[in-house]
Amino acid sequence: MLKFYNSFFLLLGLFFSCNSNTITAQETKPVQFSFSADRDAAGQAFVVIKAKVTGDARLFSITKKSADDAFISAVTFDSSSNRFLKDSLVESGNVKTAIDSTTGGTEVRFFSDSVEWKQPLNIASADSGKIKGTVTWLAIKGNEFPSGEESFAVKVKAVTANGSIDTGDKIEENSLWSNFWLCLITGLIAVLTPCVFPLIPVTVSFFLKRSKSRAEGLRNAIWYSLSIILIYTIPTLILTLIFGDKALYNISTHPVSNLLFFAIFIIFAISFFGAFDITLPNSWANKSDEKASKGGLLGIFFMALTLVIVSFSCTGPIVGTLLGQTSTQGVSMAPVLGMLGFGLGLALPFSLFAFFPSMLKSLPKSGGWLNTVKVTFGFIELALAMKFLSNVDLAYHWRLLDRDVFLVVWIVIFVLLGFYLLGKLKFSHDSDLAYISVPRLFFAIGSFCFALYLFPGLWGAPLKGIGGWLPHMSTQDFNLQDIKYQLDDLKASGVSSGTRKSGAQPPKKYTDKLHAPFRLPGYFDLDEGMAAAKALNKPVMLDFTGHSCANCRKMEAEVWSNPEVLRRIKEDFVLISLYVDESSELPDSEQYTNKNGEEITTLGEKNLDYEVTKFGFNAQPLYMFLDLDGKQLSEVKYGYDSNIEKFIAHLETVKKAFAAKQGS
Repeated sequence: MLKFYNSFFLLLGLFFSCNSNTITAQETKPVQFSFSADRDAAGQAFVVIKAKVTGDARLFSITKKSADDAFISAVTFDSSSNRFLKDSLVESGNVKTAIDSTTGGTEVRFFSDSVEWKQPLNIASADSGKIKGTVTWLAIKGNEFPSGEESFAVKVKAVTANGSIDTGDKIEENSLWSNFWLCLITGLIAVLTPCVFPLIPVTVSFFLKRSKSRAEGLRNAIWYSLSIILIYTIPTLILTLIFGDKALYNISTHPVSNLLFFAIFIIFAISFFGAFDITLPNSWANKSDEKASKGGLLGIFFMALTLVIVSFSCTGPIVGTLLGQTSTQGVSMAPVLGMLGFGLGLALPFSLFAFFPSMLKSLPKSGGWLNTVKVTFGFIELALAMKFLSNVDLAYHWRLLDRDVFLVVWIVIFVLLGFYLLGKLKFSHDSDLAYISVPRLFFAIGSFCFALYLFPGLWGAPLKGIGGWLPHMSTQDFNLQDIKYQLDDLKASGVSSGTRKSGAQPPKKYTDKLHAPFRLPGYFDLDEGMAAAKALNKPVMLDFTGHSCANCRKMEAEVWSNPEVLRRIKEDFVLISLYVDESSELPDSEQYTNKNGEEITTLGEKNLDYEVTKFGFNAQPLYMFLDLDGKQLSEVKYGYDSNIEKFIAHLETVKKAFAAKQGS
């Protein structure tokens, strides 16, 4: 037993001895490195490597005095980064030269304090790139030669149109904040519904009159507003955490979900027109009201819950629309932040009027105008229902609601809304309209103007303002704009001046169902498109899109339609449009199980899995550019951006990167 303890303590001592030596070695490492990427005022990109020498050590320079000089440090870049390198690595610092006896009496160049190495890069200001490499350093300290390797990977960020450096998270950040503000404004509009508006003066007066002091009344009103926000936000957050960041996204883009949303919105629209009332079970509101009567902060929370339940018939469709719209952004926190914005917009008036109770007198009295608001929402719900049905129609290629048919339905809906606001259309629960108020007149004018704005779309006008809400342009039977592109194709193909031949095979897969906008020669299968790119020796433009992607249609209508953009896509790239919600079933030989164990059986599932696996992103639109080996020409995740000049600059950048890579 004694022999065992002696052996145990001997091993324990050796363990701590080894670890203490390691810790000491780490603490006394003579050179500390930092790595960064930066741009100067002109947009020139650099990789900056800084080394700080500690103690009495001396770090050898990277500059060779002769070909057989062995006492040097070195900076090497990964092969994937070589195409970005421009000129030579620049060394700056207080370099010293000496004849050192420990190195055999050779002349050495070294730094005793610090040194900076800067590598210029050939990365355009509108683009970004990732640079990898290794610093192999050698130092001298007394009679010892400490050395080591430091690997680095830095990202050079793009410069935005206003001159600031792109963070690389622009798509996600813009999506999050745009969703938040959209939902906040919608929450404020929801206050005007007949389910919420009449409760504002009653609720605020209750808090101010029942409280012992004004401060307590304000505190209760603020807690009431905060409770409304939590009721909308927390369930959305829980759903996202439990089912993953793609749960709401998959629900909102699935054809079956869109068909269900269509049915729900039709029912809500009919309810808003006065055919019947939709309410949650009365028992829910009664139980919530019972708990609210107990008082205290918990009671106030249940008062807020009662408001949410009672107002469901007015706010439910709005919440459903917002959840569907924010979930399609592909950003996991977008629905959560969206519901935070909606709850804040809905709750804000309760706190605002509690702080300024005199403003309650300026509120319009409840009356027939609230019913007008409700019926107006009914018309809007009917229009939104068509959008959900259109998503299903496009996914399954039914061709029931093509672009021209969709426009006709919307024109009729908004003309009828205009007539209703003028009092020419009346429902059973509407009161008599003695005269037209100024607000009603202006809203009626707005509705008629919107309907007239839609008319040119029946002949192919792009309608850029609402292009994202309309079905794909290719579904329209008569399109004057499409005829123009057909004539351009005839001229370009040399009908009158000979035939232009190409070594690439024309697209074959899925061309009976899918079409690129503006008659662009697009492919819809990745392998087929890559084969064409190799035959034509052109870079690939991957267009991750979807039938229900509003921003994809907006990008096409606002940016792709520009002649300069269209020419570059057509002449300089091979376009591969990958629809992430296409329902076409894959052949048995192409079906597979992905790394998460999910069965991939449709073309849309395959394209989405490729987007997430390859680029770590699931939002659309997403434009990525590849070389002939399928490698990225740019790491910029280019999404929706209506800046035409910026998109052209990006196309030029990746085109130059492809040319440089082919020439190297």
